[in-house]
Amino acid sequence: MYFEKDLADYKFITQTDRNVCVTIIMSKIFIGREKEIEVLNDAFNSNEGELVAVIGRRRVGKTFLVKTIYEEHICFELTGLQDKNFEDQLENFNRRLNLSQSLKSYPMPKSWLGAFYDLMDWLEKTKTDQRRVLFFDELPWMATPRSRFLSAFGMFWNTWAAWNNVVVVICGSAASWMIEKVIRDRGGLYNRVTKRIYLKPFTLPETEAYLKSKALNLERYHIVQIYMAMGGIPHYLKEIKTGWTATQAIDNICFSETGLLKNEFSELYGALFDHPEAHEAVVRALATSHQGITRTEVAKRSGLSPNGQLTKTLTELEQSSFIKSYHPFGKRKKDKLFRLTDEYSLFYLRFIENQIHEEEEVWQRLSQTQAYKIWAGYAYENVWLKHIPQIKKGLGISGMYSQSSSFYAKPTEDEKGLQIDLLLDRNDHAINLFEIKFYKDEYVMNEADATSLRQRRGIFQRSTKTRKQIFWSLITTFGLKLNKHGLGAFQHVLTLDDLFVP
Repeated sequence: MYFEKDLADYKFITQTDRNVCVTIIMSKIFIGREKEIEVLNDAFNSNEGELVAVIGRRRVGKTFLVKTIYEEHICFELTGLQDKNFEDQLENFNRRLNLSQSLKSYPMPKSWLGAFYDLMDWLEKTKTDQRRVLFFDELPWMATPRSRFLSAFGMFWNTWAAWNNVVVVICGSAASWMIEKVIRDRGGLYNRVTKRIYLKPFTLPETEAYLKSKALNLERYHIVQIYMAMGGIPHYLKEIKTGWTATQAIDNICFSETGLLKNEFSELYGALFDHPEAHEAVVRALATSHQGITRTEVAKRSGLSPNGQLTKTLTELEQSSFIKSYHPFGKRKKDKLFRLTDEYSLFYLRFIENQIHEEEEVWQRLSQTQAYKIWAGYAYENVWLKHIPQIKKGLGISGMYSQSSSFYAKPTEDEKGLQIDLLLDRNDHAINLFEIKFYKDEYVMNEADATSLRQRRGIFQRSTKTRKQIFWSLITTFGLKLNKHGLGAFQHVLTLDDLFVP
């Protein structure tokens, strides 16, 4: 354990037995987030005005992070109101300002410009040598159509906040809005953001550390199953209770009438996008494929026109970390594929939506079906695709440049088709091809499996005409059981434990 005096004397950091950083501030525990905390500390300790943008999806912990780190220093805080009009937003601002001081009561302003002049007046009259923080949470909700909020906020920053001893923090769950309207703004906020934080869901090592901090000592196989269903969203993981298995946690959180995730999908996209129908349509289209599909196929399956609006929708979903685009190995830019990577969205569409579950232990029953096996294979692939650093560390190539991608070859008259969901093209003239298997026990190869591996390697070499060294690598849960078929089939075997390496 060691002490830091960056922000306040009450902060200390300790390392867990898994080397995941745990920060404790005023009895509140942070798992990971050390880089984000460092950014906030640096902003606070600078000698100039700071505009800090914190971007991250709904429920990922943005507000908790900012309010805990800056708790004693926030002099003004405003949270936008979801689905409210200009007048409601302005009234909310006015009431918050009047609650923040006792000098006088500011009358209701007629515009955002007037509101920010009131704020500047109050800040001037309450000036102090102490560093102060102003926190604007859910900024996109404040900027209603034709309200001119951003121009007024830009005036406030450029004429007052940038030149005074304050830190201004702006947060938004609508990541695409924050990026387009604030980070890439060409108006009054052009190049004004001094520090940025893109808050991501927990990785698996962080998820394990978070659960342990709540005295939830689950085995890694159970943690992975939970992660496959709901991802690393802290607000979701907080719902898990002591003594639950993965099956019980999923049953209670996702299928019970009072479960947090029973109806989360209907609120999720509406809270992030102005017109979420197109976003939901794209997500539903991508949920029908295990391989990733082209933009043209997305349009076909979603029923959306293949125009600029579809491109905008895809971009916004990717900026918000719901989907991922990638170029298959050896393909051109126009062949880019899109894949649904949000764990909860996929789980909801496969098992929760349109399902009538009157009995208890729903997930216990569903987890015995063929639909579960298909979903589990795809979801387990998604987990590994989000942990490429862990894969590289397991292969012993952490410091080497590589590109991850997939490969697909259509069958011909002379050659079978081939699909490889993950490969690593390495800078040392080698390629790792990955076979990903989700099993309850050790993976046992048979003669057909061994033959298939040899054939697929040959197809890959002939299709790509590559001269690089090819390695088959197995990714599974509990490893490979050695027999005459498995011996020598894979050059590397990665297991659950490799996933949990920080």
